Amino acid sequence: MSQTTSTRPVGVDLQESEDSRAVVEAIEADNPECAVQHFPGLVRITSPQKLRITRESVEERLGREWETHEFQLAIVSYFGHIKEWDDDEIIIAWDH
Repeated sequence: MSQTTSTRPVGVDLQESEDSRAVVEAIEADNPECAVQHFPGLVRITSPQKLRITRESVEERLGREWETHEFQLAIVSYFGHIKEWDDDEIIIAWDH
């Protein structure tokens, strides 16, 4: 029996802002398979299986401490499930 893996994408739409640019750069660095689309006032990031947002990666690009709850300030919408959200990382993925 062969197993098939779902390629149903997950993603997030973020408001365009100075802080969210650092978040987008961090997401791109931590998720090399993701695609980023820029729209007026909005950035859409999609990935084939999951998106991982890490506090450490965002802080490196932002140049200051960043708490994962700040992510809520930039989110316009997302598709997938929030699989994990703690002080160090956020993971968006579908349940299988």
